[in-house]
Amino acid sequence: MKRSLAGLVACLLLPLAAQAREQFVPANFYWVGPYAPGGSGISGGMLDYFKMLNERDGGVNGVKFTWAKCETEYNNARGVECYERNKKNGPTGATLVHPLSTGITYSLIDKGTADRIPIVSIGYGRADAAYGRVFPYVFPLITTYWDQAAAMVRYIAEREEGFERLKGKKIALLHHDSAYGKEPIPVLADLAAKYGYRLSTIPVPHPGNEQQSQWLQIRQLRPDWVILWGWGVMNPAALKTAARVGYPRSKMVGVWWSGAEEDVLPAGDAAKGYVAAGFNVSGSDYPVIEEIRKHVYAEGDGEMEDLSRVGSIYYNRGVVFGIITAEAVRVAQRKFGKGRPVTGEQVQWALEHLDMDARRLKQLGATGFMPPLETSCANHAGSGVVRFMRWDGQRWNIVTDWIAPAPGDRKLVQAKYEQSALQYAREKGITPRKCAP
Repeated sequence: MKRSLAGLVACLLLPLAAQAREQFVPANFYWVGPYAPGGSGISGGMLDYFKMLNERDGGVNGVKFTWAKCETEYNNARGVECYERNKKNGPTGATLVHPLSTGITYSLIDKGTADRIPIVSIGYGRADAAYGRVFPYVFPLITTYWDQAAAMVRYIAEREEGFERLKGKKIALLHHDSAYGKEPIPVLADLAAKYGYRLSTIPVPHPGNEQQSQWLQIRQLRPDWVILWGWGVMNPAALKTAARVGYPRSKMVGVWWSGAEEDVLPAGDAAKGYVAAGFNVSGSDYPVIEEIRKHVYAEGDGEMEDLSRVGSIYYNRGVVFGIITAEAVRVAQRKFGKGRPVTGEQVQWALEHLDMDARRLKQLGATGFMPPLETSCANHAGSGVVRFMRWDGQRWNIVTDWIAPAPGDRKLVQAKYEQSALQYAREKGITPRKCAP
């Protein structure tokens, strides 16, 4: 009888032991609607990376990743609903959350902070959250919209052969009419005052597939450059309409959410010569992608039904999400205990202590795939660097190295982070944290 009871207890404990070695990450993304190409590509890349780690390495020090999908529809209310549904799953709750929406990120800042769950907005979200003293649980990692806007001005200045040649130039910002689309305006306006170019802002209502009136306005303005700050169906619509009105695509520079294969292929020849920024590159000849093919797709377990999307910009961006998530878990385990799942609070510490230098990226099979990333208590973003790529009709060709805003402009952006974040702190009654120098 005792032996049978002991056996029963052991059987009951086995699932609990297995569960205790799981690291849960919510997959709150969108697979339907006008923004589905971005959501499906990024979610596919991230989940495939987790599957690869689980299969090849047994996860991180024996702790395997688990997840649950929740359709947000790129809708703020649905994003909050998915957050609440998934935040307590797994043995330690949500590791962190990738909202994949600037609007949803804004909606989760207070919730994530109260719940001690990091809100990780890689290349999107609230730019001043880079100022970690005020936003301890929000991480706009690698770079922000403000840094990118300043890097775009640097790119344009270099094409014009000097910042002094920006004086009198006309730059039009064609942007998604949302919190996301409005993010670069403060920095572009400050740099317009500094360099003397004239800035026009032209909003495009959701979803953005009709832009005739906006391009009539651009035709009348005759800007020297157009910055395309779109998302989803808005991007190919902009390129095709630009072609119809005769605006040169070589004078258009896109945000990283307007610079994927899904943004240019539907535009056909109208996209040739178009340039966009990016904090990751396309291509499947990187070791990390080869490992995913070997351990996931060779087993018939990949997320992508269309295999041509493996190695695309959005898919690779999802792999970057996966790399950073896994690295944060690894760093947290190093401090708080290897071989066991870590909490959101422990991952928050890790996200402030990332040091993904060239050596570490090589170990991860991601050299050139993404830029190095170093964070701290005060710096929740990173270096602010991007690469510019030109579409030739078939593929993206890298045309610059990783570049940051001009030094003086980077200081301007960092000052804006602090000023804006401290204003937020005053409004919310937040006492900024003290961070070591």
